[in-house]
Amino acid sequence: QVQLVESAGGLVQPGGSLTLSCVASGTIFGINAMGWYRQAPGKERELVASIRGGRTNYSDSVKGRFTISRDYAKNTVYLQMNNLEPEDTAVYYCNVEGKPRIFSDYVDYWGQGTQVTVSS
Repeated sequence: QVQLVESAGGLVQPGGSLTLSCVASGTIFGINAMGWYRQAPGKERELVASIRGGRTNYSDSVKGRFTISRDYAKNTVYLQMNNLEPEDTAVYYCNVEGKPRIFSDYVDYWGQGTQVTVSS
């Protein structure tokens, strides 16, 4: 069983910063990628940033403002969000591609979601 535990989001003023973290625990025989998605009201869930094999990928809307990083030893992924905008308001979800068994395929795991609200 794999669990993803996200840190709390919060209310941030425009231009402010916030860091999210997500810890993957349980039985994992390998992690292929870790990332963050978000879903705003009335919109589909979208990729924010991911890290795979040391390579990072960002959506165009957050490039230059958000930074994703991973602590391999702690199975933790971070999302540093700077210069936040009201358009960044959404529920943020952690995603991990992990192996539940040594010879299994990779499976997508999701965190419970954490609300980030950018407003003055």
